[in-house]
Amino acid sequence: AFFGRPARQRARSFSHVPYQRTGASLLPDFKLPFPTRLSPALEQSRVDTVAWGHRMGLLVPQPGVPGSDVWDEEALAGYDFPLCAAGLHPEADLEELNLASQWLTWGTYGDDYYPAVFGRTRNFAGAKLCTDRLRDFMPVEQPSAGPVPTSALERSLADLWVRTASAMPEKARREFRQTIEVMLDSWVWELDNQSLGRIPDPIDYMEMRRATFGSDLTMSLCRLRHGNIVPEEVYRSGTVQAMEKAVSDYGALINDVFSYQKEVEFEGEIHNAVLVTQNFFDCDYPTGLAYVDALMNARLEQFEHIVAHELPVLYEDFQLDGAARKVLDGYVRQLENWLSAILTWHRGCKRYKEEDLSHHSPGVRRVIEAAPRGIGPNGLGASSLGTAAARVFAGG
Repeated sequence: AFFGRPARQRARSFSHVPYQRTGASLLPDFKLPFPTRLSPALEQSRVDTVAWGHRMGLLVPQPGVPGSDVWDEEALAGYDFPLCAAGLHPEADLEELNLASQWLTWGTYGDDYYPAVFGRTRNFAGAKLCTDRLRDFMPVEQPSAGPVPTSALERSLADLWVRTASAMPEKARREFRQTIEVMLDSWVWELDNQSLGRIPDPIDYMEMRRATFGSDLTMSLCRLRHGNIVPEEVYRSGTVQAMEKAVSDYGALINDVFSYQKEVEFEGEIHNAVLVTQNFFDCDYPTGLAYVDALMNARLEQFEHIVAHELPVLYEDFQLDGAARKVLDGYVRQLENWLSAILTWHRGCKRYKEEDLSHHSPGVRRVIEAAPRGIGPNGLGASSLGTAAARVFAGG
């Protein structure tokens, strides 16, 4: 087990040199057949979401917290989370769209904040303390009974939790809180993995990617209107779980192919499916992308197969009435919206193109200044094993 190909794979997992030039991200021919529809409240939500970011304190450095100037107003406006939310929820009114847009804002801010604040200094104790504190802002019994926030990340979560959970029954609150906790724990996992300089294997990566991408959170928001019409055991069935995982994987891989240059060249990041595939198969970038594209197409085909052939069997097995079947058929449309919205957002936002990176992200600008691409942050050359362990962290 310590020699031959497995040993070479382990060595590659720890020997990746960060900040290598990649050029613009290569994109496959996405085969999504689902059209994108947008909520008519989009334009006002864009204004409201930037204003919310200011009120929550997301657009300024946190007092006494080095590296916390991860976003400014230009960055948030360019990221355009309302565009994504408007596609996820094309029938949403302004209040609903603002809530969805601001959840996307909070989740992405946290995903950028953790590596910028805790990763660069390897402050894992601080990351754990921050995570434990965030849990306190999601009380199940009384949603408004959380502690007094001391940071923008806490303040924005407290605001969103009260607005979302107050209208939920307690059981739904508990389940919704769990989806957020899964995402929080995944941020810590990424920090730990990054500190080791270890590129994960594809199976571990895809399991965790569903959490780091926030799939459970956003899908939970899609299900808020379902009420109690569909029995819980139906959502927990293998058929529905497989359908959701197929959609989640496709959406996360959309993000990875768009963000390849941002993460690999600009941020020294190792949590990217294309890089994971390159490392595992010892292949170049275009070949790694081809593998990922094949996986995306397979997951899309699985989703379509489940909808066409397995859901009808599920309806019969659970003897679902017309109302429950209508809700689940609507959920399929929501998942189709979920996929098309994510692709539309990646094409339209200012977060992943090279010309956007140096202008719209304070965190990325710091990395460019601190560690020239192609050279590790310890100044060693491309063959140095120590380079991977000394990387400077930025947002994900």
